[in-house]
Amino acid sequence: MTISQTKAFAKAVKKLKTNQKSDLDAAVHALLAAPESGDPKKGDLSDVRVYKFNMVNQLALLAYSYDEAAPRLTLLALGTHENFYRDMK
Repeated sequence: MTISQTKAFAKAVKKLKTNQKSDLDAAVHALLAAPESGDPKKGDLSDVRVYKFNMVNQLALLAYSYDEAAPRLTLLALGTHENFYRDMK
C-alpha cells in the first residue's frame, strides 16, 4: 500500500513536537492495518474518512482518503476539532 500526503498535512506535521509525531506515527500504522477504521463523512466530504486518536492526551482528527482499487492512503489534514471540518471544505 502506498501512502501520500497533501501539502496541508505536511505543513501541520512540520509544526508538531517529537512526542506528538510518535503518536501520529502510531495512528498512521493503525490506519495501515485497518484502513476502514475511520468514520466516513457525508455531503461535501463524502470521499473523506476521519480517524480520531489521542495525541499527548488531546483528541486529534486525521482526515484521509482510501482508494481500494489501487491500495493508496492519502493523508489530507490533521488537527483538533475546532474548525477542522470547515477548513477541510
